[in-house]
Amino acid sequence: MKYVKFGNTGMDVSKICLGCMSFGTPGAEHGVFPWAKNFEDSKPIFKKAIELGINYFDTANVYQMGSSEEITGKLIREFGLDRDEIVVATKVHFAMREGRPNGAGSSRKNILAEIDHSLKRLGLDYVDVYQIHRLDHETPWEEIMEALHDVVKSGKARYIGASTMFAWEFERLNGIAERHGWTKFVSMQNQYNLIYREEEREMMPLCMDRKIAVVPWSPLAGGRCTRPWGTQTARTAVDAVSPMVWGATEAQDKLVVDALQKVAEANGHTMAQVALAWMLSKPYVTSPIVGFTSPKHVEEAVAALDITLTPEEIAALEAPYVPHIKTGAF
Repeated sequence: MKYVKFGNTGMDVSKICLGCMSFGTPGAEHGVFPWAKNFEDSKPIFKKAIELGINYFDTANVYQMGSSEEITGKLIREFGLDRDEIVVATKVHFAMREGRPNGAGSSRKNILAEIDHSLKRLGLDYVDVYQIHRLDHETPWEEIMEALHDVVKSGKARYIGASTMFAWEFERLNGIAERHGWTKFVSMQNQYNLIYREEEREMMPLCMDRKIAVVPWSPLAGGRCTRPWGTQTARTAVDAVSPMVWGATEAQDKLVVDALQKVAEANGHTMAQVALAWMLSKPYVTSPIVGFTSPKHVEEAVAALDITLTPEEIAALEAPYVPHIKTGAF
């Protein structure tokens, strides 16, 4: 395993992050990821991840309505991991009490309540990175940043991060924190993969300039960058989220995936490995968050760390891309 500093901090994270969205109580009645793995089915995946040196685990309060956090915490205890050596991240924003007052968002009330709920489910005294899952446009931004600052100062989080938003919003939020002497965001978790590269326009240059850690979500585009176009799996049969994110750009995306397949077949690696190797070649990417559903997938992803693509291969992968509509933000 290779390790890297988490942006402009002294914290070390593995170059591959285990996305714990894959863990949780299965079934659509328990959340939007009905294909999630229960505790017993998650154990071999988690075991393989720690055997290969992964020390960075990312989850969220909303993943299968809290059961992802519960399973993640239970796995950490099951394998007796040294809390000082691992990095645990979770998120707040989406509705945990649908349709009820103060059941979602990034108000001071909800942030301070949800960090306690997350820590209880995880069975931890603190998380290493506490992230806003999306930007709450109905709460004053000063309120958001001060509440997150207070979470850090209370000892319940070591750092704070943000997810999918516009670059100007991210910069303004950190500017508010800087003016008040509050804790600033040290990471950005945004969508980035071969079929969605819009963040290269503004967010990635901003993060490079500010030395912000970039931890992309869906680096394999929900599996689209792991297999020939149109392949059906058990997950695609029940996955209602992926069509909402990428359904509007299928004609554009097929060309990119076809190019990925050709490069992978030519160099003898899997499509997933080539897609990750492409991402890891970018100097602004810290650690892609990969959601694994089998131990084999963990081995495959970690092996991508040793793959160096040629300039010609990178050019072939990038050539079919055309501008996309903004997705995943609102």
